[in-house]
Order: sequence, then structure tokens, then C-alpha cells
Amino acid sequence: MRTKTSSPHPMPLFHQAEDWFRRARASLLGQIPCGRGCCDCCTGIFPITRLDALEIRQGLDVLPPPIKQIITARARAQIVTIEERYPTLKSNPSLDEWTDRTLDEMAEQFAHLPCPALDSDGTCGIYSHRPITCRTMGIPNESDGVVHGACALPTAVPIVRLSTTLRNEADRLAEYEALSLSILRHPQSQADDEILLPYGFVPNGDLTP
Repeated sequence: MRTKTSSPHPMPLFHQAEDWFRRARASLLGQIPCGRGCCDCCTGIFPITRLDALEIRQGLDVLPPPIKQIITARARAQIVTIEERYPTLKSNPSLDEWTDRTLDEMAEQFAHLPCPALDSDGTCGIYSHRPITCRTMGIPNESDGVVHGACALPTAVPIVRLSTTLRNEADRLAEYEALSLSILRHPQSQADDEILLPYGFVPNGDLTP
């Protein structure tokens, strides 16, 4: 008899996200330009979840120590830069109480910062352990019946829309992610599910050079 588990392991969620992207991309008949070395979406900061942070740190732990040190040093340098402008992040990197307006302001101000894991050849140093956002980025989104390209690279808006099935799967992935985060969260802790990308590369409290 199968025994029920108290929580889903984060890894299947990441695998599901990657599988969804593969099928969604195939359904769009080659209109998505993403490929090896394409890294426009790897520049700029954005929120990630604590699940993403755990995944990133697992990826760092399997790297050769010198490469891990380079990537974490980039992250620490970016954190110092960000905290010079937003010093309250020094005591609490959680973004849960920040307004969308402030987050948009942050994203605009630091749009030039590359992901700490971005290599000089445009590839990802932790590709197999990248956040969910990175695994699903590139698929156009639809709003009020209008399809919008995911980045500035496409020269035309794709005319092929995702199927209802794939859109519903994306919603279920988001629900699964929320459930996984609620299980991960300590009962006595405050909600602190999101942090800025660079913080995901540095263990809490370890910001020394």
C-alpha cells in the first residue's frame, strides 16, 4: 500500500516546469528564439522563491570550489550594491512586504546586473539547478486575448497561442509551487517566500567577501 507523504519534494516541481516549457515551446512551432548562449533574460534582477534559493545552492555545491567562489563573489558584490540603495534589506532580505511599485523600481534601477551564474559565453553556470522562472522564461504570455512576446528578441508576436491545456498546466504549476512553499515555511516564521536573485546564491548571514 502506498504511504502518503507529508510534503512534495521540490525537485519534481522543477522538472515539471522544465517539461512544461519543452512542450509549450514545441506547440509554438519554432517561434521561440531561445537557445544556447541566448542570455538577454539573464540580465536584470527579479524575485525568486526560497525553493529557488535551495535549488541554486544545491547547484553551487556540485561546482568546483573555485567556480563556486567566483559566482558567490559576484552575488555578494551585487548585494552590496543593492543594499546601498535599499539598506533595509540588510536586516531582512524578504520581499513579501514590498510593494509592486518598489519592486518595479528596483528592477529598473538594477536592470544592468547580470545573473551571478551567467558565464562570459552566455551560458548558465548552474543550468541544471536554475530557478523556475528561468526554466519557463521565453513562452509568450496572453492578456485580454493579446499575445505578448516574453522578451525583446522576437521580431513578431507569435500568432500561435498556447492551448488551453498548457495554460491550465501553468496555473497548476503555480499552485504546486505555492503549496511547496507553504510546506517549506516554518510554522513560527513570518512569510518570507521571495528574495532578490543575488540573495539566492549566498547563505543567510554569509555576506563576507
